[in-house]
Amino acid sequence: MKSDRTAQTPPTTTLWRPTGPQELALVEAADWRAWPPRLPEQPIFYPVLNEDYAIRIARDWNVPASGVGYVTRFEADTAFLARYPVQQAGGRTILELWVPAEELGEFNRHIVGRIEVVHEFRPQS
Repeated sequence: MKSDRTAQTPPTTTLWRPTGPQELALVEAADWRAWPPRLPEQPIFYPVLNEDYAIRIARDWNVPASGVGYVTRFEADTAFLARYPVQQAGGRTILELWVPAEELGEFNRHIVGRIEVVHEFRPQS
């Protein structure tokens, strides 16, 4: 007997992540579904809670550091994200989640759908 019930998608929260070309290549290699492990000098993974903040980081930090900056957007399970208190890293709108590097695998399992590039910045000539 066939069930009329369909799989329910959990409520999600939209997150953004400013990134450079090396990290983005690793995301692409993971079929746009996961963030790569942190490097030893990166103890936390920090997605941000608003697009404007992500744009500022990609444009103002990633472009000078690597020649290009990307802003990605993705959805994650809201209930899972509740374990990470929102961190105010500066002004009122500079909000991040701090995910310990050792929890990134579990965090990735709670991404719903694919990570997508929504902005690309290059040096202005």
